[in-house]
Amino acid sequence: EALLRLWSEGLVECHPDGGFRPVLPDATIIHDLYEVRVALEQYALTRPQRDGIPHDRDLLEQIHAEWTALAAEEHVADPEFVLLDESFHIGLAEASGNPALVEMLQGVNERIRIVRIQDFLTGERIVVTIDEHLGIVGALLDNTLDVALDRFSVHLAESLAVVDERSTQACLR
Repeated sequence: EALLRLWSEGLVECHPDGGFRPVLPDATIIHDLYEVRVALEQYALTRPQRDGIPHDRDLLEQIHAEWTALAAEEHVADPEFVLLDESFHIGLAEASGNPALVEMLQGVNERIRIVRIQDFLTGERIVVTIDEHLGIVGALLDNTLDVALDRFSVHLAESLAVVDERSTQACLR
């Protein structure tokens, strides 16, 4: 049953001789999914202002406190940090008040997680990510949406660049 779900999500393929095997990430599909991710997250960031409903300030403050605590810790390479990173982005989407958007973002995250892990293979990238997250949520708490959007754009562009570089290196080996 689990393998059938992975197959339906395009993460494994049926082998002609029977059984399943992992699908190698396709750079074009990954980039397409990143575009969808960016669109969903930008919509989540701007939705409250557009619809006249503020972000869930309590949730934003909770996210800020959690990431401030993370900033105080020592960080080393940790591919599982991708899960904390996803929780940050999901939290921002939740703060926008659209559960359907959150669900769609979770689905995209699941599909790109295998390559996004590449972004957290150094402690330095984790520290940079934490700092960028604090900048984004801080701007939302300060009600400076334009600053939050700029910081978000830089954050995602840097993340994608690192993922692209490391994925390319891995394929050349």
